[in-house]
Parts: sequence; C-alpha cells; structure tokens
Amino acid sequence: MADLSVKYMGLSLKSPLIVGASNLPTKPEVLKEIDKSGAGAVVYKSLFEEQIQLENLELSEISDEMDNRDPEMSDMFPNIEHAGPKEYLYNLKMAKENLSIPLIASLNAVNKDTWVDYAKQIEETGVDGIELNFFAVPSDIDKETSDIILEQVEILTAVKSVLKIPVAVKLSHFYANILNVVKQFNDAGADAVILFNRLFEPEIDVNTQKHIVPFDLSQPGDYRLSLRYSGLLYDKINASICASSGIYQGTDIAKMILVGADTVQVVSAIYKYKTGHISQMLNNLKQWMDDNNYKSLNDFRGKLSAKSVEDKRIYRRAQYIDLLLKANDVFKKYPMI
Repeated sequence: MADLSVKYMGLSLKSPLIVGASNLPTKPEVLKEIDKSGAGAVVYKSLFEEQIQLENLELSEISDEMDNRDPEMSDMFPNIEHAGPKEYLYNLKMAKENLSIPLIASLNAVNKDTWVDYAKQIEETGVDGIELNFFAVPSDIDKETSDIILEQVEILTAVKSVLKIPVAVKLSHFYANILNVVKQFNDAGADAVILFNRLFEPEIDVNTQKHIVPFDLSQPGDYRLSLRYSGLLYDKINASICASSGIYQGTDIAKMILVGADTVQVVSAIYKYKTGHISQMLNNLKQWMDDNNYKSLNDFRGKLSAKSVEDKRIYRRAQYIDLLLKANDVFKKYPMI
C-alpha cells in the first residue's frame, strides 16, 4: 500500500493534499468532512488588514454616533474586546480545536507592524503554521522592484523573529526573476513557499458599465506555471515547495511531486466536486503509485525536475520553439478552413 505521508514546513502530514485558503473551513460541517477525507492539512481563510481596518472604522463610527445622542451614553462602548480581528481569531481557535490534522492560518496585511502584531495573535490561537500572502499592487510608478521585494523579505524576517510556529510565504508570479525572489525568502528563513497565489483581478460588466468582482475558479491544467517553477527550484532551497492552481486529479498531484514539490494546495476542485473529491484524488494517487511500484512519495519526488532531466531546455524555451516549428501540426488539429 502506497504511503502518502510527507513533511511540510516541519509538520508531519498524512498526505500531500492541503486544502488551500478559502471559505470552506469556515463551515463546521465542511471542516469535519475535510478532516475525514484524508487531507494532510487545512489553510483557514485569509485575514486581510483592510477587513480589520474597516471593522475598526465602522465600530468607531457607531461609537461616535451614539456619543452624540446623549452625554450619558459617552461610555457605551468602553474598551470593546470583540472589535477588529477578535471574531476571526475566535473562529480560528475553534477550528483548530475541532481538527485532527494541522491547521494553517493565512494573513494578508499591508503595514509591517500589522503583519507582526496579527501574526502573534494568530499564533496564540494554537494553529500549527501561518502563510504570509505577498502580493503588492504598485501605486508608485517610480518605486523600484527591488524595494518591494526588500520590504516583503523584511516583513518575513520580522514575523519569523517573534513566532515559534513555521511560516510559509505564498507568492504571485509577477516577479522578473521568481527564482531569485524565492531564494531571498528561503535565505530569510521561510519554511515553505507556495507557488502561486490565484489572484482576483478587476473585471467590467459592459452592460452596466460598472466594475464587478468575478468568482473565477481555476481550470484543470492551470498548474503548468507552478509545475515549471517547482521543477526549477527542486533541491535548490531548504524551504518546502507547495504547488497550487488547477490541480484536480490525483495524477496532477503526482506530476507536481515528480518535478519536486512536497505538497499541493487544492480549492477549486473541492468547490466544484465537494469534499468527497479529496478522497477520490488521493485514491487516484495511490493507484498510480501502486501501478508504478512506488512505495512512498520520496521514491519519485524530483524525478523529472530540472536537476534530474538530461534535456534542461524542457524548463525553458524548448516547448515554445517546438510549437512554432510544428505549426502545421497545430493547423491539422485546429483547421482554419
């Protein structure tokens, strides 16, 4: 029987499938199903600094409104303890207490002090690890790329200095040299890197001529960018590698481990096919391993990484060039007339 156990950011997981950050774990019944499904770990939905600041602003406005109604009501909201992220932290603690597998928190802040402060509060809930989501939307055209990366590395260093639990960084692919950026985070002590963040982008409804926020799930095959960079990073960093986006089948997990990833994160497939799909994916992975005589994940991890394959061009421009040179084959498959 294939052994799916794996080490990830210092944690012992029973399988390489991690349920990524989403609203799924916020429902107790769903969290219970995930726990029983064979998933290795769960990432709780992200805590956003903007959300916290908005909650604090709304509370302040309510307080000011009541203060102005009657002088005797000036102390109606004295030192309210549940303001800000308190509810989130409470729910996070409850989720941890009801799980038998590791629970990882997710934080998406803006200011350095905020990252450190909330990371400390999150650790106090008893979670097993924390993900820092790094994605900067530049607003200053004159700001150097190196300055943005330096700020993020400094945030990781500051957070690591106050926490005892492992810390991962979840990155976007919007860097000129993602390999070097990952190396900088690795050198700063990141326990894991997640490749890559699936970002919500602005969209427009042309009928109403207004901005909308689409809820777009990843599609099967969207994992190829993660596959490339997991393969290039294998055996070059100490941090664990977690691949994400478009992973729908057990064989997709096998592909990621073949190139060198330690784990994968899955969200869209669960939204589409419910929590029972987790067991199906893992059974599919076990069957593939049995068919190929692999007893453990380490037996084939990195087998098709850039380090291991003879033709290094596979990870660079070879496929693109090959596609151009065989353009007639494309026309045969997709005839224009």
